[in-house]
Amino acid sequence: MSAAQQRSRFKQPLKQWIKAAIWSIIYVLFIVWVGNFWWLLLLPVIIDSFITKFIPWTWWKSSKNKSFLAFMGWVDAIVFALIAVYFINIYLFQNYQIPSSSLEKTLLVGDFLFVSKASYGPRVPNTPLSFPLVQHTFPIINTKSFIETPQWEYKRLKGFDQIERNDIVVFNFPTGDTVAVNKQNPDYYTSCYFEGLSLLRSQHPDVTPSTEECYDAGREIVRAKTQEYGEIIYRPVDRRENYVKRCVGIPGDWIEIKNNQMIINGEKQEKIPGIQFNYFVQTDGTPLNSVLDKLEISLEDRMYIDNNQYAEGIKSLGFDPNLPLYHLPLTEAAYSKLLNTAGVVKIQIETADQPGDVFPLGGGKMWTRDNYGPIYIPKKGAKLALNAYNFPIYERIIRVYENNTLEVKNGKYFVNGKETSTYQFKMDYYWMMGDNRHNSADSRYWGFVPEDHIVGRPVLIWLSLNKDKGLLDGKIRFSRFFKNAER
Repeated sequence: MSAAQQRSRFKQPLKQWIKAAIWSIIYVLFIVWVGNFWWLLLLPVIIDSFITKFIPWTWWKSSKNKSFLAFMGWVDAIVFALIAVYFINIYLFQNYQIPSSSLEKTLLVGDFLFVSKASYGPRVPNTPLSFPLVQHTFPIINTKSFIETPQWEYKRLKGFDQIERNDIVVFNFPTGDTVAVNKQNPDYYTSCYFEGLSLLRSQHPDVTPSTEECYDAGREIVRAKTQEYGEIIYRPVDRRENYVKRCVGIPGDWIEIKNNQMIINGEKQEKIPGIQFNYFVQTDGTPLNSVLDKLEISLEDRMYIDNNQYAEGIKSLGFDPNLPLYHLPLTEAAYSKLLNTAGVVKIQIETADQPGDVFPLGGGKMWTRDNYGPIYIPKKGAKLALNAYNFPIYERIIRVYENNTLEVKNGKYFVNGKETSTYQFKMDYYWMMGDNRHNSADSRYWGFVPEDHIVGRPVLIWLSLNKDKGLLDGKIRFSRFFKNAER
């Protein structure tokens, strides 16, 4: 190419130079934000696409075949849209649909949310080679939507805010690293523990097996029951299921639950109107459906207890087995409404599960869903005294989330092969719970949420669909459109 031809490449209309300048500035600012200046090597590509055009980016436009031009026009638009969506989805916003009732009545099943990733700072993806808008698996064809290599280390860009107590937060499911495809609730580790516990108790009824023994025995059972549990797979942090809960404990907090009352650093949690618990409600036979519709209690959450099948259980709860008995989740306002509803004769809160069914499984704590803790939420840089009481609570943090080897020999603790009596946390951790306190799989069952699992903050409900209603019968909840989803 002659010097004249090379100079002619720079003779572009002013609007092309303006476009090149604007996109170059945006790109450089993005690189400064990300902090990876190696990406500056791609800046000449932007200049070339607008000005020099050494690479024939739009070679197909010279074709005289109209069908080919139309086809390539669509391909060009789709590729541009996918690239734009990829970066928007990673660094700015993500769509999220509420799948379960764990946050009712604050967020309802069928709410569609805009989740701001910039609020707490977007993460640089662990798995950068992934298809946008698909979390981990392509629907229908059931194949992975990401390539596992390369995997980048955790890095979070600067955000506009930080997580505060009682924020609603979207995060990757912490114990979702290993997944039994056919049975994902409860999680893989819970399934392993209880499968192993059941087997060992049947073999030695008078011996209490250790947590490690339960997991070891349970893993073999889960992997052997291929029809029930399916394939066992691993997922990187950013490809684990997205959960949404309320952050009730931030790094450095002490939390405790006493008779369903959350206590944070010795103070009762502030009242949150959407919080609800399960109750037994007995009536004299008066139908409740119209009242329950007004209280927006979904059909799925309305449980009628069969008097004939559960007569003895109903008696043990202190209810009359000859009268209708319901099991319902109620907010404080709904409880007051039902208490003063004609036909309701008795309301009683549901009691907790048996001790030992909550985190840490097998840890020797007599905690339940309704009476839990006290427990410390780790803060980055804080030191923990390693002892028999703390070990079950923080073992997964040390081993898995912070990637250390941890051994116990003759009552002594070894981290990465060195004996120590303390451990210093490398990350901040959070305690997440649902507002539907008796119907929420949350931190009480699987523990802490590490900072590298935080996805973002829900900021807006842009659509809300009631699964119990028809299209012409109130399915679209217009009153929830554009409602603030942060509280």
